[in-house]
Amino acid sequence: MRGVVMHAPGDVRVEDVAEPKIIKPTDAIIRLSATCICGSDLWPYRGADEVSEPLQMGHEYAGIVEEVGDDVQLIKPGQFVIGSFFASDNTCEICRAGYQTSCVHREVLGTSGAAQAQRMRVPLADGTLVATPGVPDDDLVPSFLAASDVLGTGWFGAVAAEAGPGKIVAVVGDGAVGLLAVLAAKELGAERIIAMSRHADRQALAREFGATDIVEERGEAGVAKIKELTGGLGAHSVVEAVGTQESMLQAIGATRPGGHVGFVGVLHDVAITGGDIFMTHVHLHGGPAPVRRFLPELIDLIWNRKIDPGRVFDLELPLDRAADGYQAMDQRRAIKVLLRP
Repeated sequence: MRGVVMHAPGDVRVEDVAEPKIIKPTDAIIRLSATCICGSDLWPYRGADEVSEPLQMGHEYAGIVEEVGDDVQLIKPGQFVIGSFFASDNTCEICRAGYQTSCVHREVLGTSGAAQAQRMRVPLADGTLVATPGVPDDDLVPSFLAASDVLGTGWFGAVAAEAGPGKIVAVVGDGAVGLLAVLAAKELGAERIIAMSRHADRQALAREFGATDIVEERGEAGVAKIKELTGGLGAHSVVEAVGTQESMLQAIGATRPGGHVGFVGVLHDVAITGGDIFMTHVHLHGGPAPVRRFLPELIDLIWNRKIDPGRVFDLELPLDRAADGYQAMDQRRAIKVLLRP
């Protein structure tokens, strides 16, 4: 089959790779209806993460189950399914508490089964995958694909920041996760949502998703603008969706005393000192999003066409043009690229 392989920073190729097989009796094999390029894939593409050997790429997926292992009871061939970028049993004590990305038996998708391909193996299928009520119309596939990572991650960022009725929410980052954190904050009932963005196309989508204000400033100037918009206090809830030192300090600085930061950007070279937080009374909560926790609710919202997160995909390409998709996202000519196998 065809799959995306990163050989070195900036060197992405689509080539023949091994067909996935059932390895453990808890596995499933799915035929991908769509996959995509994640903002986190740009870290190795740009050389921020080491690429020491050819690496099959992809951890976001939606598709049809083709085969299941002997121990799989809940997931059936022919179902359309979505799963998280972490495989989890969904039964251990940590999973039952809602943190499936820290499941005691977790496996990282991309190492056990790469998703930028025609087919993939999903471990712990019964705990990882959630089926839709039926095979969806094709126009819903992008939204279900978004649920496998960026929607669930943005949703967790908003939940971790305790976005809700009566709250002012600020979102640092205007990539797919940040934009969908705006959508999540809106769905959670936030009174006012401030999107931090310098790009007109992303600002427009943020407003469609529910943003009431746009702040273009960054760093200390961005913090000052948030304070200005909130009577000098800062936002109740701030979602950090980038993962850099500047964005994290901006998020903390934009939060009012007693407020909450939900951080979901993949962290790179972020160091927070005691002095950064001791006098702020700011709560910090985040990490790899437990997408599996939210999938049943998100699937219901998408199936019933109450939300349209698939709008973050502003470029669709065939799988064989994945290299063009990486380049478009790297150059910020696309928010997020959908690939059709």
